[in-house]
Amino acid sequence: MNAHFVLFDGFDSLDVIAPYEVLCAGSDFLGGGIDIRLVAAEGPGPVASGTPGIALTATAALDPSAADLIVVPGAAGPVDGDPDAGEATIPVLLSRFASSEAAPLMRQAMENPKVTVATVCGGSLALAMAGLLEGRHANTHALGVEMLAATGAIPVRARVVDDGDLITAGSVTSGLDLGLYLLEREFGPRIAHAVEDLFEYERRGTAWKHDGAAVTA
Repeated sequence: MNAHFVLFDGFDSLDVIAPYEVLCAGSDFLGGGIDIRLVAAEGPGPVASGTPGIALTATAALDPSAADLIVVPGAAGPVDGDPDAGEATIPVLLSRFASSEAAPLMRQAMENPKVTVATVCGGSLALAMAGLLEGRHANTHALGVEMLAATGAIPVRARVVDDGDLITAGSVTSGLDLGLYLLEREFGPRIAHAVEDLFEYERRGTAWKHDGAAVTA
């Protein structure tokens, strides 16, 4: 599986690192099998997160045709502020992503049934602002649920929401649960449980599936 994590200016570093490390550990238990990369629409290079002092380096350009799984994080920064005064609030950062060159690439990914798109926290809002989640079941941070609904998405208040080739997770720490859910869905419970043991972390909340089935972790 080729798993690509999308970086953009102001991304939330934990949204990336948590599921990234889970998938890396899963790949170790599998003896390989998951190729994990950091990518950006602008191509290789350092990308500043919204957390002061933290940047990650994209090693490749975002290419929907080269990935089986694309993970989009949310943004980190103030929730409230005056955009006219140059304040990079979370809504501003997400709307920049939605209007950037990443948006048409993510549209290509979402139109390809062979690609699974996953989001953490405000990552779903970034896609929704780009008009990509209309009619889709999704979740985001609790503070963004009304905004998500306003875009035409169908909010589901669950820790992880599985809408087929779109999987979304709630707030920041749910990236751990997203990673474990992806491992179980793709490779089975044995691998997911091995990573849980390694991380000494027990999954939280409910994983909701579009077919109506819900499993409480």
